[in-house]
Amino acid sequence: MQVTIYTHKGEESRKIDLPDEIFNLEWNPDLVHQVFESMRSNARANSAHTKDRSEVRGGGRKPWRQKGTGRARHGSRRSPIWVGGGVTFGPRNERNYSKKINKKMRAKALLTVLSQKLRDGQILFIEEVSNLSGKTKDMLELLTSLEKVSGFETINTKKHNNIFMLTPEPSEEVKRSARNIYHLTLRDVRNANTVDALNYRYLIIADPEKSIEFLQGKLQKQQ
Repeated sequence: MQVTIYTHKGEESRKIDLPDEIFNLEWNPDLVHQVFESMRSNARANSAHTKDRSEVRGGGRKPWRQKGTGRARHGSRRSPIWVGGGVTFGPRNERNYSKKINKKMRAKALLTVLSQKLRDGQILFIEEVSNLSGKTKDMLELLTSLEKVSGFETINTKKHNNIFMLTPEPSEEVKRSARNIYHLTLRDVRNANTVDALNYRYLIIADPEKSIEFLQGKLQKQQ
């Protein structure tokens, strides 16, 4: 499969062949869903915590005597049916939400998403971005130029999670040029994962030869 590489001005530069084992996998919704939900669960902060009736302060004496008052019998103000009492089956911070994901599953799910996004016309390959000066306007000019590419007219739309850019070993200048653009997220290709690939509309892969080489090495390690 051949794709076109574009310059920073949105013009065609050259063509490269993409490996089928990375960009031509069949869509596997069950695998992608399992990996996606497992990664989200593993990233859960687990900070919500409620007290049960044994941890609530007070309630040492019986609110009123057992019989003769005409009211329902109660033994403690810590009871969950009392305002200010303990919570029944509430969230606890000792709960473990982590889920195991096999390395092969994680890698194949990412490549499956990349294959599908390429078929949907949501991946754009561009030249390396290491020559950016570190100013935000340089990255904005690049994104504006890429609007000229057919099928990517809305790539620079200022919506959250619109662009996800992957580049091998981004320099500090490149990171600075992207950090103030809220609809763009820049990542090292080694940190690419299924969740980010699914959460963003467009995927830009800079310096595709090196990026694909890393993805191939990652795939070979899992075989």
